[in-house]
Amino acid sequence: MTTTPAIAVRDLTKAFGDNAVLRGVDLDVPVGHIVALLGSNGAGKTTVVRILSTLLKADGGTATVHGSDVSVDPGTVRESISLTGQFAAVDDALTGRENIILIAQLRHVPDALAAADNLLRRFSLTDAADRKAATYSGGMRRRLDIAMSLIGDPAVIFLDEPTTGLDPQARNEVWHTIKQLASAGTTVLLTTQYLHEAEQLADRIAILHQGRIIADGTLTELKALFPPTTRELVEKQPSLEEIFLAIVGDHDTPCTPDPTMPEAHR
Repeated sequence: MTTTPAIAVRDLTKAFGDNAVLRGVDLDVPVGHIVALLGSNGAGKTTVVRILSTLLKADGGTATVHGSDVSVDPGTVRESISLTGQFAAVDDALTGRENIILIAQLRHVPDALAAADNLLRRFSLTDAADRKAATYSGGMRRRLDIAMSLIGDPAVIFLDEPTTGLDPQARNEVWHTIKQLASAGTTVLLTTQYLHEAEQLADRIAILHQGRIIADGTLTELKALFPPTTRELVEKQPSLEEIFLAIVGDHDTPCTPDPTMPEAHR
């Protein structure tokens, strides 16, 4: 039995003037999965997300989200998705609860207060609900931003580099939140430059390079593309990140060293 993917992209193209950013992107995101879209700066990750979220028109190809074509039926697509950009879009003058209630009212949710209280509990923000968002830490602001994006229970959520600029503890908080989304059945397309983030979160990883997906699979499948590793006995010292999280008491989400970090800085 074949299950229709939550996101299906075929031969997607997009150019800005003479600069061809997407040159035929093909991508499937299964329902309820986290798929990480990796790529360097300028690879086109945000362009893909903007097309899939109906904020930008593609030059060619097709893309469907939750069964609807993004170019033919963008209104239906918008009803089934949510988008969280690279920076938290919260109103600092409002409390956490007021931020969520505002979005709930804009989306015509029948009981905005109940919806807000439910999301505040879900994202461990109840104690800070009546504080101005301006007083929130980076991780709390990001969790509030994601909570706001879940008003209306979207089937698909796009997270465009959600941990940019966050400290290690805040990043772990966001990772935990994203895992909760997927465990509840939400489909997540995550863009990131952090290889370790993709390893921690993604069910599948797609690598976007020079306008095309050049690799797509589970971490195990991608590792199988390379020769077998050699085994050596080395003495492992704790990383600064591990030391930091041990000192500040983040015991809920153990963190492993970032393999993308130069050896001299581990």
